Amino acid sequence: MAETAAIPDEIETRAQWSDFAFTPENEKLAKWQIAKYPAGRQKSAVMALLDLAQRQVGADTKTQGWLPVPVIEYVAAYLDMPYMRAYEVATFYTMYNLAPVGRYHVQVCGTTPCMLRGSDDVMAACKNKGMAKGKTTPDGLFTLTEVECMGNCSNAPMVQINDDNYEDLDYDIMTRILEDLAAGKEIPVGSQIGRKTSEAEGGPTNLHAMVEENHDYRGEW
Repeated sequence: MAETAAIPDEIETRAQWSDFAFTPENEKLAKWQIAKYPAGRQKSAVMALLDLAQRQVGADTKTQGWLPVPVIEYVAAYLDMPYMRAYEVATFYTMYNLAPVGRYHVQVCGTTPCMLRGSDDVMAACKNKGMAKGKTTPDGLFTLTEVECMGNCSNAPMVQINDDNYEDLDYDIMTRILEDLAAGKEIPVGSQIGRKTSEAEGGPTNLHAMVEENHDYRGEW
């Protein structure tokens, strides 16, 4: 599959992140997440707390965030669970970054539906902006990752950038998105050709009245 980013040297990582702790605001959120589970099941909050920790690291580094080993250890200790159990979660789900990423983490879907609809052109647009799979650009702005299906096959090809999906892409559209992000411009998320959800290109082909309101067709059948 895709090249992955190199995990930093552990000595340097521990020197930088060994004193990690949730901010007061994030600790409130952590306790709120834990409270969702019954007594004895608090460890079930591990995914939410790892995500919260990653976002805090991102806020500290002005990036999309990642999970240094000491941060994973902190979350495990916070939930009174073995470090390895938290590490297993962090390494299983691609939503967690185990190496530093840029301000914008560009995840290009390369699975069959996106490939057939032009994901190679999307990837080419990224590479022509100086990006390489598994690498962060020298300015720290973009990290490029190729990923498996993210469930937007009907609006392929698509990418996920940080928390947002961008769909119905081609080379020129992807180039514009990257340029606008670099310039700090706001970009509409979702379909880039005006589709609503996953309707057909050109608009819906049936149930037209449902476009504007929840129309009751039962009396017309």
